[in-house]
Amino acid sequence: MKKQSYSNHRKLNWLFYGFFLFLLIANLGGAFIYFNMALEAGNTLYPSTLLLSTSLCMLIMFAFLRQFSLRLQERIIRNEENLRHFVLSGKLLDSRIRTKQVAALRYAPDGELLELAKDAAENQSSVEEIKKSIGRWRGDYHQL
Repeated sequence: MKKQSYSNHRKLNWLFYGFFLFLLIANLGGAFIYFNMALEAGNTLYPSTLLLSTSLCMLIMFAFLRQFSLRLQERIIRNEENLRHFVLSGKLLDSRIRTKQVAALRYAPDGELLELAKDAAENQSSVEEIKKSIGRWRGDYHQL
């Protein structure tokens, strides 16, 4: 596997997003085509409105599912990094450190974690600042 760094640590599953986007566009396109055909023929609009509402429900469900999985992932990362910080220092992470900052700290090696965590709490460093200040990148090779 390619060594991770600041420039290549982000990963998106394009197959997942592409498949969902294809289904959504196909469903919306079919709904609009069917809606126009029903208007021209003077038929009932129920099937086309059903397709349209299904498309909108799919979009809303996708947003919720993505939000739920990201929140769970952030909670897991926070717990992992809290344990790592406790093992290294004997103390839990500072409560002033936001979850996004903790997610950025996971890339810091053990030797840099305590100082970066202290700096993040005191200066409220941004996620990008934290990631850029990491000297030796600790890759996360278990992400999907």
